[in-house]
Amino acid sequence: QVQLVESGGGSVQAGGSLRLSCAASGYTYSSYCMGWFRQAPGKEREGVAAIDSDGSTSYADSVKGRFTISKDNAKNTLYLQMNSLKPEDTAMYYCAADYGVVTITGWWLLMRYNYWGQGTQVTVSS
Repeated sequence: QVQLVESGGGSVQAGGSLRLSCAASGYTYSSYCMGWFRQAPGKEREGVAAIDSDGSTSYADSVKGRFTISKDNAKNTLYLQMNSLKPEDTAMYYCAADYGVVTITGWWLLMRYNYWGQGTQVTVSS
C-alpha cells in the first residue's frame, strides 16, 4: 500500500511563496506520473501540475511561470514551489500518484490516479 502525505501549506500574502511537499511511503514504482491538484470551496478539483518518471512536466495555464513541480527520487518526495501567489490560488492542495504508467498525457484526469494524499491548505490574502 502507498501513502502520500502532504505538508508545507499555510497562509501568505499575495506575492509570497510557499513550497509544498508530498512524501510517498510504502511500495512505489519507478514508473509513475505524479501530480498536484487543488480544490477551492464550492469548486471542482483541478489539476495544477504533473511530472512523470522521464522528467516531463506539465502545468495548468493559470500557474505557468509561477509554480514549479519537481521530485527527489532519493527521498521519494514530490514538491511544488509556488511563487507570486495570488488570492485565487487559495485552495486545498492534494498530491496524487499514478504508478506503473509513464505518460504525462492526460495528467489532469483525476480518475487515472490510484493514490491521493489528505491535502494541505493554502490561503493567500490580498
